[in-house]
Amino acid sequence: MLSRKELFKDTLKKAAHAWKRIVELRLTEEEANLLRLYVDQPGYVDLHWGMFVPAIKGQGTEEQQKKWLPMAYKFQIIGCYAQTELGHGSNVQGLETTATFDPSTDEFVMHSPTLTSSKWWPGGLGKASTHAVVYARLITEGKDYGIHGFIVQLRSLDDHSPLPGVTLGDIGGKFGSGAYNSMDNGVLRFDHVRIPRDQMLMRLSQVTREGKYVHSDVPKQLLYGTMVYVRQTIVADASKALSRAVCIAVRYSAIRKQFGSQDGGPETQVLNYKTQQSRLFPLLASAYAYRFVGQWLKWLYTDVNQKLEAKDYSTLPEAHACTAGLKSVTTSATADAIEECRKLCGGHGYLNSSGLPELFAVYVPACTYEGDNVVLLLQVARFLMKTVSQVAAGKQPVGTIAYMGNIQHLMQCKSAVNTAEDWLNPAAIKEVFEARALRMAVNCAQNISKAPSQEEGFSELSPDLLEAAVAHVQLIIVTKFIEKLQEDIPGPGVKEQLQKLCSIYALHLLHKHLGDFLSTGCVTARQGALANELLGKLYAQVRPNAVALVDAFDYTDHYLGSVLGRYDGDVYPALYEEAWKDPLNETVVPDGYQEHLRPLLKQQLKLSRL
Repeated sequence: MLSRKELFKDTLKKAAHAWKRIVELRLTEEEANLLRLYVDQPGYVDLHWGMFVPAIKGQGTEEQQKKWLPMAYKFQIIGCYAQTELGHGSNVQGLETTATFDPSTDEFVMHSPTLTSSKWWPGGLGKASTHAVVYARLITEGKDYGIHGFIVQLRSLDDHSPLPGVTLGDIGGKFGSGAYNSMDNGVLRFDHVRIPRDQMLMRLSQVTREGKYVHSDVPKQLLYGTMVYVRQTIVADASKALSRAVCIAVRYSAIRKQFGSQDGGPETQVLNYKTQQSRLFPLLASAYAYRFVGQWLKWLYTDVNQKLEAKDYSTLPEAHACTAGLKSVTTSATADAIEECRKLCGGHGYLNSSGLPELFAVYVPACTYEGDNVVLLLQVARFLMKTVSQVAAGKQPVGTIAYMGNIQHLMQCKSAVNTAEDWLNPAAIKEVFEARALRMAVNCAQNISKAPSQEEGFSELSPDLLEAAVAHVQLIIVTKFIEKLQEDIPGPGVKEQLQKLCSIYALHLLHKHLGDFLSTGCVTARQGALANELLGKLYAQVRPNAVALVDAFDYTDHYLGSVLGRYDGDVYPALYEEAWKDPLNETVVPDGYQEHLRPLLKQQLKLSRL
């Protein structure tokens, strides 16, 4: 209910208080990240820690890191990440901002030559940031060397006013009430702003004092480490957002009663209806699936870093494709799932006090930032096409594409499922998901080979390629869920519940994408029907533990921010109480009654001059 200005000021206050506590309690970086999680509001610190610092770590030389990181770590400067422009987002190579080297002064001249070259969207830029990592076209000796990063000071460290030649501000209100409106997403323009040459991030390439462009001996693949880190955190965030929405919807569905009473008896809990279960329980299973694949991605990030340090770049393309695909699939599915949870809560889900409209509004940008989801899936598809050609040439694939090495078997195999219960076998599920993913990829590769050129074929078949990429990513998630179940899981009955959720997750995908499985010949129509039959049984088995499975996320009522998802289930008094807090209820007779309502009711409206 706060105004835009109040929201932003509130964020500044919370961020400052959190930093004070971090210093006082001497929290580690990991502990500080957890504290940040509970400041449940987007703010400038997200981009400072999430993009500005990693960019300098990944692309700055040792000298640059020694100069800039201590200031960033102590908040003596506040940074953001200025890449996206008014006219270009996903097509980074199309950015228009220029950084032209002037050898007479040993400086770069930062300039925004067009309106569409205005930096647009960077979080923290609008009002808070003092510095930015700005991406611009590097021009030296009259030649354009493409996009490079530069550290640019934007505001005075004395009074926070914009420096000469720098125009910047906030881009305006966004979707939702609070949601992302606490973030000062900004616009930035340069009018021939000069910066020292050593503020170009020079780990991968440099410009000499004379203006010569030189590649360093550090391989470009080192940038992948930062990308894997950022996307790994996005997948973990998807799990958190989805589990919050599911927690609200499951708890409320257990409280809400509707229809089903016989002879004046009690009505039925909404959670007991099969229609509610078939919509809600796959989302519950997805929340767990994303949690486990997010944990695995954390391991992958560590593994990628270790290999980078050992100068082993062999698994990087696979890691890049894997994280890009997971970012795309999990964020799209989560945004849709939060909206589905709102609908599952009926009319009350539409109230802000349910927590769901704001959760959706604050989450949905994840489908666009850090790579548009469709563009990312097309990157995955390119990787898959390359892998298919390498497998045909006899190269053995590794990691999440290792299954493609089993091409002979997977192109021919038929599912051996005869009864509904056969679908409980993880090996049976894994095989059909592998066969579907491989056959869709091979089919696309064959169709592209018939096109006049590879690029024309890729463009023409892009909708099919998207589906092939999704099939591959869904296989990764299913595989990681199955692998999790092979670990030693403590607690009686816990593994059994997780096995049911794993089956629900996989079989619901099979049911949803049955056309893929049938058209590629992985399963028969009867086997598809058996999978659906088993799903109904699994929903009934999960029902008694549904509330316990969302309680296990261990979210406090304060963190959930929902009157419908209260731990004690005392929903209706809370809804009633919350309604009276609205500013409209501060007066019994509304403002505007005397001017507009009373004359209408008393038939005293004066005739319009028109």
